[in-house]
Amino acid sequence: MGRRTKQSAIGVLATLPWPAGILAGLIGFVLVRYGISWLLSHQGGILAQSFVQQSSPVFAPLAWMLLGICWMAALVSYLNARKRRRFLDTRSTLESLAAGGWRQFEQLVGEAFRRQGYAVEETGLGGPDGGIDLILRKGGQRTLVQCKQWRRQQVGVSVVREMAGLLAHHQAHAIKIVCIGSFTVDAEAFARGKPIELIGGEQLLAMIQAVKAADDTPVPVGERKEPTLPTSTDPLPEALTCPRCGGALVQRANRSTGQRFRGCSNFPACRGTR
Repeated sequence: MGRRTKQSAIGVLATLPWPAGILAGLIGFVLVRYGISWLLSHQGGILAQSFVQQSSPVFAPLAWMLLGICWMAALVSYLNARKRRRFLDTRSTLESLAAGGWRQFEQLVGEAFRRQGYAVEETGLGGPDGGIDLILRKGGQRTLVQCKQWRRQQVGVSVVREMAGLLAHHQAHAIKIVCIGSFTVDAEAFARGKPIELIGGEQLLAMIQAVKAADDTPVPVGERKEPTLPTSTDPLPEALTCPRCGGALVQRANRSTGQRFRGCSNFPACRGTR
């Protein structure tokens, strides 16, 4: 199990949603630029008044520095979120899920759950050898997630048992183990009847297709439904599958007419449309 690495202030702030960084910068600026002086000036006393007069010129640059740090972190958060969305939107096969390193796979899984309405925390406690990679929060429930980027090896029962032992220790409600391949029969038998969900590669791919389809479909405000996680036996929706190569279909627009249609994600190698 990996250890949590120390992060800079920008790195910590960048883990928050980017609007939070913008808001934190504005609040911090007002507090440092005006709040400290106002508070000290209302304390009374010669020392307090003298301190305010001497230190007031220092508060302004500190306030601007704090604002710059928070807004830089917000920019990093926005760019990271955009990168994760693009990475997920281009995944259409099991081979593409295996592309990149284990950290990218964790981010891919986290983005898929984030689009399902979960608040996702990337813990840094996992690593290529396992551990708690993500913590999901939704509806007052806390779920621990472990991601396995094993391409040819089945996930065995020992991994499931280890995660089950962390359930009570971390006071979580459920566990999800996500892999590209599959799970052994013993692992599936051990998880049965417990708050443990095993998500194999085919099921993960179907979940990704579902959340992408939900993003592409306009839904009136108040009627939006969160995408449900398909079971491993559910086929991919026919409308999302290229009729020529079987790859994923993505929304495109005709450059001449502006008309929108679904085209194969493997374009230009494949020109299938629906």
